Amino acid sequence: MLRAPLPRVVRSSPLEGGAVPLPAPTVAHVGVAVRDLSAVAFYRDILGAEPRPPETADGATIVSLPLGGGVDVELLVPNSPDSPVGRFLERRGPGIHHICFRVPNLDRALEACRDHGYRLVDEDPRPGAGGRRVAFVHPKATAGILLELTE
Repeated sequence: MLRAPLPRVVRSSPLEGGAVPLPAPTVAHVGVAVRDLSAVAFYRDILGAEPRPPETADGATIVSLPLGGGVDVELLVPNSPDSPVGRFLERRGPGIHHICFRVPNLDRALEACRDHGYRLVDEDPRPGAGGRRVAFVHPKATAGILLELTE
């Protein structure tokens, strides 16, 4: 089981073109699309992660399993076939749906995305699981990976 925190990345110089990067983000969770919650068993029995009570957000039932170091796995079960997770499962089957990064300032991160021309799913933050402010960056802007940003 992962217990040690990951080292922080220190960035002190501007990026190419003079852009100054945001402070280093941390991974908050990995969202995994599943057809049912039988997947909880592996994370509980093998990795020792105790599931938190289910929540509902974005048309899915979400069960978070803390792995240590502030990183969770979120199992996402669609509540209907036409929900975002339901459509994902229909197209791709079970698997990694998104990666969520915790940033110090979500508004600033979205502004930086817009300034650099990165396509957003959410132009403004919205409530996500647990009532946290979240926003998604479109996979076409991130090499095919749906990224979620949260504070």
